[in-house]
Amino acid sequence: MSEDFPLPDNLPVPEDDGAAVHLRGMELPELSLPATDGTTVSLHDLPPRTVIYVYPLTGRPDTDVIPTGWEAVPGARGCTPESLGFRSQYEALREGGVGEVYGLSTQTSEYQREARDRLDLPFELLSDAEWEVATALELPTFTIEGADYLKRLTLVVSDGRIEHVFYPIFPPDEHAGNVLAWVSNDSQ
Repeated sequence: MSEDFPLPDNLPVPEDDGAAVHLRGMELPELSLPATDGTTVSLHDLPPRTVIYVYPLTGRPDTDVIPTGWEAVPGARGCTPESLGFRSQYEALREGGVGEVYGLSTQTSEYQREARDRLDLPFELLSDAEWEVATALELPTFTIEGADYLKRLTLVVSDGRIEHVFYPIFPPDEHAGNVLAWVSNDSQ
C-alpha cells in the first residue's frame, strides 16, 4: 500500500484458529472509549455500518517499542500499512455506505495520536488501554515477551451488533480493499 512501509515477502501468514467465530451477531457492550481527537466514542451510539479495525501495536519512529520476535508472529506486523490502506479507501468506504471508520488498539490515545497525525488519518483511533472492550467481546490475543496484544481483526457494526467479522487478516496492506469489496457486494 505504501512504498514507505513495505511488508517483507516472507511475512508469516496467520491461520484461522476459530478465536473470532463467536463475534458475529454479538451486541457491542455499553462502553465508551477515548478517541485521538480528545472525544469519547460510545460503542452503542455508532453510526450505521461502522468499520472498526483492531490492530495489535503501532510503532513510532522516535521509540523502539516493537518486541523482539514481532515479525515471526503471524499477523503481528503491518499495523501502519493497514492504517494507510484504510486512509486510502476511506472516502470510497464512506461513499459505499460506511458511517465511520475507527482503528482500535490497547495503546493510549496519547500514543495513538502521534500515529494518527504522522499518517494523516482522516478518522480517529480508539484506545482500549483498560482492555474493557477486548474482555467484554473476548477478542483474540497473543502474547510476546510477557505482554498481551490484540490479534488483527475487523468488525463491521450495524445497529449496535457485529454484522461481519474479518479474521484472520492477511496481507494487512490490502485489507481495506477487501472490506470495501465486501461492503460494496453486501449493499447490492
